[in-house]
Amino acid sequence: MESVSFVPVHESHLEELTRLYNHYIENTTVTFHTKSLGVEEMRRMLIPCDQRFKAFVIQRDDEIAGYVFLARYKPREAYDSSAEVSIYLKPDLTGKGIGPQALGFIEKVGAKNEFHTLLATIAGENRASAHLFENAGYKQCAHLHEIGVKFDRMLDVLIFQKIIEAR
Repeated sequence: MESVSFVPVHESHLEELTRLYNHYIENTTVTFHTKSLGVEEMRRMLIPCDQRFKAFVIQRDDEIAGYVFLARYKPREAYDSSAEVSIYLKPDLTGKGIGPQALGFIEKVGAKNEFHTLLATIAGENRASAHLFENAGYKQCAHLHEIGVKFDRMLDVLIFQKIIEAR
């Protein structure tokens, strides 16, 4: 298993993280963005005004391996006890044990920031990601059929949920 560390996303990381995310936009169905993002859009996504939602660079041997973040699930107050988890790794670093470490780390951040529930929204054909979350104790709570179109294909979305803090 690869050993990694986590540092808060900083302005200096945004260009590389944008390139990484754009790879997934342009070549895969793991994200439902269909057009490449710019650095400013990544800044808004990864450095939000609300400090409960955090983003971290995943570092391996002092190099960026990917990033993990908590995002607002929906912009309505009743959802404030929930956050959405996303993890993106450089393609050549998937399957090396980094994902479970990132997920464990961000769950601790979520608990510290008093989130009750974490959610993962996963493209239906992204079995590796679904497997990662299932292995970490997330339960599939929704299957949205043919909800998105990318590369001229109808795509499903799976939603996984884990309660991390007892109320």
